[in-house]
Amino acid sequence: MTIAQELIEGRTTSDSPEIAPLTIGNITVPVPVVLAPMAGITNAAFRRLCRENGGGLYVAEMVTSRALVERNPQAIQIVTFDDDERPRSAQVYGVDPATVGAAVKIIASEGRADHIDLNFGCPVPKVTRRGGGAALPWKRELFTRILDAAIEAASPYDIPVTIKMRKGIDADHETYLEAGIIAQEAGIAAVALHGRTAAEYYSGRADWSAIAKLKAEVTRIPVLGNGDIWSAEDAVEMMRVTGCDGVVVGRGCQGRPWLFADLEAVMTGSQRRVRPGLREVADTIFRHGELMTHFYADEDKGCRDLRKHMAWYLKGYPVGGDARRGLAMISSLKDLREKLDGLDLDAPYPGVAAEGQRGRQGTPKQPHLPHGWLDSRELSDEHRARLEEAELDVSGG
Repeated sequence: MTIAQELIEGRTTSDSPEIAPLTIGNITVPVPVVLAPMAGITNAAFRRLCRENGGGLYVAEMVTSRALVERNPQAIQIVTFDDDERPRSAQVYGVDPATVGAAVKIIASEGRADHIDLNFGCPVPKVTRRGGGAALPWKRELFTRILDAAIEAASPYDIPVTIKMRKGIDADHETYLEAGIIAQEAGIAAVALHGRTAAEYYSGRADWSAIAKLKAEVTRIPVLGNGDIWSAEDAVEMMRVTGCDGVVVGRGCQGRPWLFADLEAVMTGSQRRVRPGLREVADTIFRHGELMTHFYADEDKGCRDLRKHMAWYLKGYPVGGDARRGLAMISSLKDLREKLDGLDLDAPYPGVAAEGQRGRQGTPKQPHLPHGWLDSRELSDEHRARLEEAELDVSGG
């Protein structure tokens, strides 16, 4: 029995969950899997690579509402999708209701996306220290006003709005149950919960029991679970023990876009499993390089951006240090192909060595918050001024 099973009292795990398509407003996703936005990762190139591997809803990188309203070129690029990308899903981060509403209207009125997600889960200090991200639901009225503004702006265009959040700021300041109920009453189409607080960052194990509790309270709209989905088995296990309607996959797919093919196979009852040998991995890396080159319209920039993915792709595979360092310094597609062809491409899938934790786990840390933020659930004039600074960046952490 897993820790999550022990925590969720009374829920049976004897049978596999009934896995149904995910419906969010007027959008139906055959496989209830969502790609979480990750800054610098989930650009159009990576999303296409994931779509080529399996079904799901693929959300673009988070973009700030202020940057959209100011027509920042980088922000506009983030919400510019390939012609054949459907459904198109954008995530917006904002702290001012009027600015969030204006940004959502831009996306909706210009036909830039079919679905809009609002981020209330970012734990990055540069965001929380100004009261944004995972810190924001603590201010109930502000949270509600942002939801209302987004829904009002999107409704005329029949675009569903969803939210992604964390459990709260820390163990003594949890907000997720209250926030989920507020969201449901406001008309939000679905809620996603990462089973950690901002203080936990990505440390320890995600608290799946919190997802089960949210599902028990929020019953009229889909509840999605997020946190520690490293394999298809993890996704099915989360749905089984929590009763959630779908899963949100983040770091688990870094260097493993084929995870979506594995998820689709498991969730549609197929016995086929996706366990690529090094030759298939090398082909995927090269395809990623081609897509990055097209995305940037610059081979050098595309290859440089691809470098950070190499350690994730090669995790567990028999690739020596010199080869790994060489791939982390590739300068062109030709260089990439030559270095990939020099690997032992007959090496099989290495099993559990290629799975599990990806990226830095980190340790719990005291959240960076505006002075006096936790003293009241209401927003002071001082905090309102600080919130305006939280949107200065184009994308989130």
